[in-house]
Amino acid sequence: MTAHLRPTASIAHDALLPGDPGRALALAQALLDRPRMANHHRGLWGYSGVAANGRELTIQSTGIGAPSGAIVLEELATLGVRRAVRVGTCVSLNGERRLGEVVLVGRALGDDGISRALGADSASTPDPTLQALLQRGAGAAAEVTVASTDLFYDPERERRREAWTAAGASAVELGTAALFEVGRRRGVAVVSCLVVCELSDGERLSDEGLEEAARRAGEIGVRALGG
Repeated sequence: MTAHLRPTASIAHDALLPGDPGRALALAQALLDRPRMANHHRGLWGYSGVAANGRELTIQSTGIGAPSGAIVLEELATLGVRRAVRVGTCVSLNGERRLGEVVLVGRALGDDGISRALGADSASTPDPTLQALLQRGAGAAAEVTVASTDLFYDPERERRREAWTAAGASAVELGTAALFEVGRRRGVAVVSCLVVCELSDGERLSDEGLEEAARRAGEIGVRALGG
């Protein structure tokens, strides 16, 4: 028995990992044939069903941030997940990214406690085989470096922004480096596909725009997992 996930339906070998439980429900409704709720314990909504590629797929929310995401992926690994695509959001650090753009993470700077505790050096990287499939199914989506941090409301964000951009990051988010490191440790192939939900000047994507972009990111993930 896993401590935080209490499956009431089968867990597939492949998974999409949105943070928001509501987004997990929306993706399940959009991407799965007759989705079944697989978890509601701890408010971490998860669903299983068959995707358009004919493969069993689990869509499991991870909550906010690296600690929650690391717990969920650890338990999914115990339950049999072997490939996972993070479907999340990020904030642009400079003018390189567009609002609503979907980007693929090629490198995650580990400015968070979880990835460092798991032995990461300065940066973590996705599984190369699954990343190649993600790229193939993503069309013109850019592959970027992101900074993974623990703080959403960060009083030192402007100072950190300079260091992150100097290291090549064009966006910041809250969980990719940790998921890459948990995947490496547990033998789960992990990649990350993110929606740019906010620009560096504070302009934010509308709820409707975010829902549409998240669905596109989920479709990219499904295509990758179909390979």
